[in-house]
Amino acid sequence: MSDPYLLLASLLPSGPISAPPPVNLKALENFRLWFNNAAFASQISVVAQNSSPTVDPQQLEFSKTSGLNKIPRTNRIFIPAPVNKPTPVSGSQLYQQRKQALKAGKLHTRLAPHSFGEIWSQATKQPSYQEWKELLKREAQALSRGQGSNRLGILVGDSLSMWFPSELLPGGKFWLNQGISGENSGQVLKRLGTFAATRPDTIYVLAGINDLRQGATDDTILSNIRSISRRLKQSHPDAEIVVQSILPTRNQAISNSRIRNLNQSIISIAQQEGVSYLNLYPLFLDQGGQMKPELTTDGLHLNRQGYEVWQGAMEQAESWIALNRSTGY
Repeated sequence: MSDPYLLLASLLPSGPISAPPPVNLKALENFRLWFNNAAFASQISVVAQNSSPTVDPQQLEFSKTSGLNKIPRTNRIFIPAPVNKPTPVSGSQLYQQRKQALKAGKLHTRLAPHSFGEIWSQATKQPSYQEWKELLKREAQALSRGQGSNRLGILVGDSLSMWFPSELLPGGKFWLNQGISGENSGQVLKRLGTFAATRPDTIYVLAGINDLRQGATDDTILSNIRSISRRLKQSHPDAEIVVQSILPTRNQAISNSRIRNLNQSIISIAQQEGVSYLNLYPLFLDQGGQMKPELTTDGLHLNRQGYEVWQGAMEQAESWIALNRSTGY
């Protein structure tokens, strides 16, 4: 009997498909100030702009035939934000939505945000940490079996990554969200093997804020981030590993000066381990040295405007990575 979590299904939304804007080389030049990769940080070349082919919205995404449904990098799959339609607002609701998507053979990050609302809207029972780990493991297994030659990006981290709106993720590829609310860097490190069978071209890591909340030492945080970087590079040698800076907060119990010092050390780790570093910290910082109040819900987590800021940084990072690959640097 086939695994119900690995059903083939038509997963592309029926919404419009459009191409992203051309690479802005001047913007990328400025972007070097906060995206570091020794392999190509000093090299910028003109990238030829290709025409943007269309994608058949009826094609299967969990195809077992490699190359059957490859999505061109230049395409952006746009899922508009829901208008007057409820979306999950709690961990229990999000868990049930993702569980139903998996049962239906659908990739959660390509759903309309309100999908399966008749099921998750009544959810109140909080899933355990073990249940979240099992769900993410099943999602990764399903995608690894049906990825074909499609490009893949992975988010790894805590609730900040977990709640990243899927419709804001850069287009032209699949996305696997491997964030779990409340996780510290040590817990992230222990479950990297969950998605080891996937073939991502980019992996974005954000971890450390829960360590600070839980009383971890700087040495522990930095050791874990180094190990995460090293492990991912070993497991996914063809992927660009992007370690992201810890974000500032408005939580008085967490020192932003300590976060700044940690981020400086993370830059050194990224350089030593041969991975990239995306410095989100200054994009979220107000003049008082805290998280900008208009970007957060509670001084720690992000609202939609905050995620749009993060989205812009990721779009730039994706352009940098594509430029690096196309020029061979």
